[in-house]
Amino acid sequence: MKSAECCDMRGFLSFQILWLLSKREMCGEELAGEIGKRRGERPKAGTIYPALRALRAGGMIAGKEDGKMVVYSLTGRGRAAVQVAKARFIRSFGDILAER
Repeated sequence: MKSAECCDMRGFLSFQILWLLSKREMCGEELAGEIGKRRGERPKAGTIYPALRALRAGGMIAGKEDGKMVVYSLTGRGRAAVQVAKARFIRSFGDILAER
């Protein structure tokens, strides 16, 4: 089944970015690649960079310039947000894996 035949997973983008950054610091290209591995479809720059800007403006992530690249990391607020988002995700979807 192609992803277009499934459902719209774009609503999870901010959660995925925060979760991935909870594992390690990454630049936008690395984040897009990791998300692409999980979704089977790499987000376009016009999707991921606005999400990164919004998370940065909300104080969830910080960006450190490394040459032409910006390396993103979680802030304290972002770490707390990941914990809340994980709990909500598990409450909403945790039983899906138990279904057979």
